[in-house]
Amino acid sequence: MPSPYADRLHRLPVQRHEVEVRGATTAYWVYGPEKAETTVIAVHGFRGDHHGLEPVLAYLPEVRVIAPDLPGFGESAPLPGRRHDLDEYAGWLSDFAMEVAPGAVILGHSFGSIVTSAAVARGLRTPRLILLNPIGAPALEGPKGVMTRLAVLYYALGARLPVRLGTALLRNRVIVRVMSVTMAKTRDPELRRFIHDQHDTYFSRFSDRDVLRDAFVASVSHDVREFAPAIDVPTLLVAAQRDDITPIEAERKLATLFPDAKLVEIADVGHLIHYETPAEAAGAVRQFLRIPVARGR
Repeated sequence: MPSPYADRLHRLPVQRHEVEVRGATTAYWVYGPEKAETTVIAVHGFRGDHHGLEPVLAYLPEVRVIAPDLPGFGESAPLPGRRHDLDEYAGWLSDFAMEVAPGAVILGHSFGSIVTSAAVARGLRTPRLILLNPIGAPALEGPKGVMTRLAVLYYALGARLPVRLGTALLRNRVIVRVMSVTMAKTRDPELRRFIHDQHDTYFSRFSDRDVLRDAFVASVSHDVREFAPAIDVPTLLVAAQRDDITPIEAERKLATLFPDAKLVEIADVGHLIHYETPAEAAGAVRQFLRIPVARGR
């Protein structure tokens, strides 16, 4: 399915790289001008990979963005001999940032908001933190708490069945489509097809079911509230008013827990800001970073 943002993306220079972090190969992509004044490390959400944030990057051509695949997802290898819990992901991000772009701005979407917040609270040095669709409350307490509980059973069953059967269940296209339909809010049929195609293509690119189980447990066992008071850098929260995972009221409360935070709310969108309203998200990021719009864009 062609991307509605393809024309903008094709104008962005992009290079693929690899780096060894914690004994495993992390694949990452660098978008934008090499000599940009601002560099951002962007961390994607649960089950996805770096492709998910591309629509937002398409509207930030002035920024150099480094977008890795989380260990065990996309083209990044799992971390050998390690449990892929939040402590490990936060440690990996700190090591990755020190290796490829010390002092970069840090951005996280969804599960990536938890990983980045944990890493910054624990000492990852950055001038600013950006959180898209931040997980600002326990997932089990959100508007779709029943769906989350079903997801807990789903991932538990996938981990307990024989390997081939369990992995097939976790990669089942019908279940992936149900997830996609639940999250999408747009009524634009072409955009909905694009979103479903993105999830069909990239939502099952996890290395194995153990990594997926660990990451899921981390995603529902933590939220950004744990780390907000310890984050002492300016922070931007871009939240959706129809988010089924974290209600907007919880996002407003979350913003008050940071020493220095700004909340931008986007109407008529849910947990897929990066697909449905990337221009609005990029505009908020640009204003936060005080980056002028490039001529001709």
